[in-house]
Amino acid sequence: AKPRQPITSKLVASLLERAGADRVVTVDLHATQIQGFFDIPADDITANGLIADYFKHKEGLGEIVVVSPDHGGAVRARNLANALGAPIAIIDKRRPKPNVAEAMNLIGDVDGKTAIIIDDMVDTAGTLTAGIKMLKDKGAKAVYASCSHGILSGPAIERLKAAELAGFVCTNTIDQTENQKNYPEMTVLSMAPLLAGLIHAVEENSSLSEVLAHAFDD
Repeated sequence: AKPRQPITSKLVASLLERAGADRVVTVDLHATQIQGFFDIPADDITANGLIADYFKHKEGLGEIVVVSPDHGGAVRARNLANALGAPIAIIDKRRPKPNVAEAMNLIGDVDGKTAIIIDDMVDTAGTLTAGIKMLKDKGAKAVYASCSHGILSGPAIERLKAAELAGFVCTNTIDQTENQKNYPEMTVLSMAPLLAGLIHAVEENSSLSEVLAHAFDD
């Protein structure tokens, strides 16, 4: 029998195009180079603005620091930090050798501050909760975690509950109805208004950047 073709980003792009799509809008691709797999226009937008708007209107945060869970997310953390007028810190994760647990260090200062972790997705939350513990050990007075895509598989919800976060924030790129029943403390932000604005801009052949620039104007 012919071996089954693995499902790759390129294959998914080809399937969408063959199904008749003539334009694609994505939200926080895990790897931005995936855009290059499409032969049709592809716009990758970020939920950073939505998350930043939430924390801008959150009272009682005090002095904040935005934390990247790894070096790869430093740009995402810097963008959120710029929006909030805050410094950043980076969790430095290193695996000394194969099959040896990661050693975690912190680049930056969280002592006495409210730490806001920003990631693109949270799956089982194992690495995230280890990072939360370290931030608390380093003196963070409160820790929030945020992400675009809350996959939250397996033990994720129980781990987040046990981590005693000040808050967990994600968007509804993945339906969170069932997770909210088990973890009502989580905050789910809707991407609908932003995506609707972008779809309207595409249909009217107007500027997408203009929509993004004014999406969260008061």
